[in-house]
Amino acid sequence: MKKVEAIIKPFKLEEVKDALGDVGIEGMTVSEVKGFGRQKGHTEIYRGSEYTVDFLPKIKIEMVLPDSSVDAAIAAIIKSAKTGKIGDGKIFVSPVDQAIRIRTEEKGDAAV
Repeated sequence: MKKVEAIIKPFKLEEVKDALGDVGIEGMTVSEVKGFGRQKGHTEIYRGSEYTVDFLPKIKIEMVLPDSSVDAAIAAIIKSAKTGKIGDGKIFVSPVDQAIRIRTEEKGDAAV
């Protein structure tokens, strides 16, 4: 099993969710987060004063998947989240040692 975390632009969430659904991935956790990478934020003017917005709003999607679904999930995220502009985001893949469904106590792939 692998944990796939994707940081994407907020307006791409529905597209990514639909693309993941098309490849058979239904369960995910979505969080509103803030951060920056090479984008390094931007400046805005508010009431005549210029200030820097260091942290930009992003969406973090987390999924724990069987190994057989990881490549399809990554491809779906890239295809649907890519704009070709700076700040499109990142995908991280990590190993998961164990997963347990609390309700039924199923373990491993059956819990996912």
